[in-house]
Amino acid sequence: MKDLKMESYSGVSVFMFSLLFAVSIVVVMALCSDRSISLIDFSVFSLNNIISTDELHRTVSSSDQIFSVDAGGSISYNSFTNQTRNTTLVRKIKRLGREQALERGLARARASILNAVLSRNVSVTTRNDGDIPAGEVYRNPTAFYQSYLEMEKIFKVYIYTEGELPIVHDGPCKDLYTTEGRFIQEMEHGSGTSRFRTKNPYAAHVYFMPFSVAWMVKYIYRPTSFDIKPLKQFVSDYVKVVSTKYPFWNRTNGADHFMLACHDWGPHTSKANPFLYNTSIRVLCNANTSEGFNPRKDVSLPEISLYGGELVEKLRSPPPLNAPRPHLGFFAGGLHGPVRPILLQHWKGRDNDMLVYEYLPKDQNYYSLMLQSRFCLCPSGYEVASPRVVEAIFSDCVPVILSVNYVLPFSDVLKWEAFSVQVDVSEIPRLKEILLAVPEEKYRRLKANLRLVRRHFELNQPAKRFDLFHMILHSVWLRRINTRLLASL
Repeated sequence: MKDLKMESYSGVSVFMFSLLFAVSIVVVMALCSDRSISLIDFSVFSLNNIISTDELHRTVSSSDQIFSVDAGGSISYNSFTNQTRNTTLVRKIKRLGREQALERGLARARASILNAVLSRNVSVTTRNDGDIPAGEVYRNPTAFYQSYLEMEKIFKVYIYTEGELPIVHDGPCKDLYTTEGRFIQEMEHGSGTSRFRTKNPYAAHVYFMPFSVAWMVKYIYRPTSFDIKPLKQFVSDYVKVVSTKYPFWNRTNGADHFMLACHDWGPHTSKANPFLYNTSIRVLCNANTSEGFNPRKDVSLPEISLYGGELVEKLRSPPPLNAPRPHLGFFAGGLHGPVRPILLQHWKGRDNDMLVYEYLPKDQNYYSLMLQSRFCLCPSGYEVASPRVVEAIFSDCVPVILSVNYVLPFSDVLKWEAFSVQVDVSEIPRLKEILLAVPEEKYRRLKANLRLVRRHFELNQPAKRFDLFHMILHSVWLRRINTRLLASL
């Protein structure tokens, strides 16, 4: 009888052990399976289906996508849907152990972000303690902060060593296209981002192609020819070199590769290779959805003009938030592009409250006027981006976005409506009326929020947490964890 009881207990133990083992297997598969991990959506407490490589070049339209772009280029963020997609990978990748390990690490990062969102960690969302993101300027501060921590923990970037100076491994650092050169320099030589760089390409999550479009224009473009074929040929040859020498481009058709360009011709040069244009991550200042910019895979890069290499002294220490600002609106800039002529036609020299100039009077200082104005008008020029947006942020002058099809920088994380005003181009004749209609309380809040987002647009040497370099990296990281590269695990 005793033996029978012991046998019974043994059977129960075996059964319980088997049950626990089975449950643990299910949990592990749920965390690691690429079919059960979803997209990170910073706008709502929800996740969406993961993007496979063949979908990256499709138009942004279906309801289960993380991003949706309307005709004006504005982003909306979709809620969770049970709809599933039939996806076929462009190329089935051999399931090597190291690749599985990378994908499982990303799966754990996604699960960690999801857990932080579902737990709604109040200490993160309500405190403004040091580096912790908080406030209405973020779409979802909890998800952003946890995502940032996961990036710091595991994200690795391999920088291709191919190519020679000055077109590769260099770029402008004292120019209109400063962000292009400074990012390349920081990634290759900066101590602030050294933790993300790996010399082992098999340990990398993404691969950076460090060519400079701005320097291509300077060194291989024939002035006034408007012929960008030499630039496209250079990019085509570069992709051919790295795809021939290494296996990484071909195994994903470039989906885990990224380029960065602040020059207007960045998008055009990326057309040199169809996969670079349609599949790779393109970090671009010219983030125009009407010209192929896809916010699901591409990154909008802030345009920062630093002709002397540093921020002008006037903008380093703006006046107190309660300092008087006598001017309602301000703009001064050349007459080019489709938007500025409309602005100048209706407001140039017509209203003492709206200081709109084509050529700034010699007795006036551009940055002083920004610091004395409540709203800084930021119309597009030839391209959608404008350095005035970042200058306005540094001036505590609420940016007024006057653009079409422009995807604002870091808008997957930042809630631009909390620190800027966006006005449709058709409403330019009513611009003063619109600005006067902004309640004083809302204006003060918009202005105060500029101080919260300022650090995300600062260029530091060495780079600091949450500054421009890290925001760019986080945008690339976000697109990488949202992309499935293995057919199955």
